[in-house]
Amino acid sequence: MKTAILTGSSKGIGKALLKRLLSLDYKVYGLSRTPQSPMENFIPVECDLLDTDKLIETIKSIEKKEPNIHLLVNNAGVGFFGPHEEINVKNIQTMLRTNLEVPIILTHLLLRTLKKNKGMIISISSVTAKKVSTHGCAYSASKAGLTHFYTSLFEEVRKTGVKITTIHPDMTKSNFYDNSNFIYDEDDDDSVLLEEQIADTLEYALTASKNLVVNDITLRPQKNKIKRKEPKK
Repeated sequence: MKTAILTGSSKGIGKALLKRLLSLDYKVYGLSRTPQSPMENFIPVECDLLDTDKLIETIKSIEKKEPNIHLLVNNAGVGFFGPHEEINVKNIQTMLRTNLEVPIILTHLLLRTLKKNKGMIISISSVTAKKVSTHGCAYSASKAGLTHFYTSLFEEVRKTGVKITTIHPDMTKSNFYDNSNFIYDEDDDDSVLLEEQIADTLEYALTASKNLVVNDITLRPQKNKIKRKEPKK
């Protein structure tokens, strides 16, 4: 049985990815700040990803128990939106660290094991990594950095057999937008992706032929319909 490490496994897209990995017979270590219940082949690990010392300790502990780590899934992400000068400095730091620093550190910690096992890295980036994103400048920069890091890393490690896939979803029906002031058109299913569709894409990348690496996948809903949320009364 192959072992996967998945960040942000407790809700949203991460929860859908967890279910899919379990259905594909992976043993999954799910890293999240939110407590989770264990189940067959799922080991929840409560961990603040921004506590770097704790993160390093956690990964080393998993590696001691699991020599067959084959997959790293960087799913945890956070976004704060609005005019750049209005975004709190701590929120900017949280975005940059969660979306970019943490995946880079995790890759550093696990890369030798992934090379040995001819494993794979899958990351959830964003369509904003590839386009102008007004009112989301720092968020899109963090995701663009993530995408560019893995584009470069693949060229560095491809001869070792490590596969790298970066998925770029557009707006997805999940909890990600709970604290934002905009939302997809909830009355039009064609204007939003589903969490299960991100999981479908993960499965496609994982089950591709041995000689095929799907480096870059962009997912868009048929329509682009975004609206501001109604102010709470």
